[in-house]
Amino acid sequence: MIKTTVVGSYPVPMWLRVFSTRESLRDAILAVLKTQELAGIEVVADGELYRWDINHAETNGMIDYFVKPLEGVNSTLTGEQLARWRAKPGNEFRAKPPGVVVGPLESGSLNLAEDYALYRNLTTLPKKFTATSPYMLAKMLADEYYFDLEKLVLKLGDVLREQVAAIDADVVQVDEANVTGHAEDGPIAAAGINRVLEGVPGEKAVHLCYGNYGGQTIQKGTYEKLIDFLNALDADHVVLEIARRPEVELTMLKDVKPELGLGIGVIDIKDNEVESPETVARRIEKASLALGAERIRYVHPDCGFWMLPRTVADAKMRTLVAGRNLFEGR
Repeated sequence: MIKTTVVGSYPVPMWLRVFSTRESLRDAILAVLKTQELAGIEVVADGELYRWDINHAETNGMIDYFVKPLEGVNSTLTGEQLARWRAKPGNEFRAKPPGVVVGPLESGSLNLAEDYALYRNLTTLPKKFTATSPYMLAKMLADEYYFDLEKLVLKLGDVLREQVAAIDADVVQVDEANVTGHAEDGPIAAAGINRVLEGVPGEKAVHLCYGNYGGQTIQKGTYEKLIDFLNALDADHVVLEIARRPEVELTMLKDVKPELGLGIGVIDIKDNEVESPETVARRIEKASLALGAERIRYVHPDCGFWMLPRTVADAKMRTLVAGRNLFEGR
């Protein structure tokens, strides 16, 4: 059976935006979990609701949430520091970095185990927990201490490895949306991600997409350039953006090592139109014909749902399950 899952994020319920307490956060996570259960999703996620910050709505806290609590990171930059960061290519889509590294990195007040504990006992379904890749975090930070991308990536990997070691979710997923446009950094990105995965006690996953900054694609590149990166991962499966990508890219994945399970994106999250079950089934069929049905472990959306209306996200989850069922002849 091909399992259905989500990538991670979910639209923040309005009441949580207005009344953000730990109790209302718990209630919101319960609503997200129940919605997934009713849709028939087999491996659920917490919606990443605890990361949301009205000041960083474009990235849903994917970056800022992880780096601002770290010891060795300042949240405010001088004018000179900001100018140096803006001069780096690839940062044009952000007005400023989430912080500047000024000393040795340590966990500080980051506590992912506490975040997971809020969600751990709220469902009996298999659970997924997500964390952002150290490479992606490093690319967004201003660095005025290590002055070396690889050193910064590996140190962030060490910090996150310690964080995920206490998380006994069925799947721990590392999210990476930057190396897709910088395949030349594949070895560095894979080394950092593998540092994190060393600490994962359960199933290890890596999510790749081409950016979802307010619903916009950011990175330019193809999967053909990422095969070496994928084959360097010490993961059990990958979670790939496919629905929004050119169809020819499916064939580029044939050279991915056979022991790495494939998760195929069959729901386009950059479009409010809800796919029909027939469309989802066709997308799964094309992937199975190109790669072999035995290679496909999961089907899922291309990326997180956070920027969609809740009604659209909910409908897309239902049609994901219906399309998988139609493909499998249920």
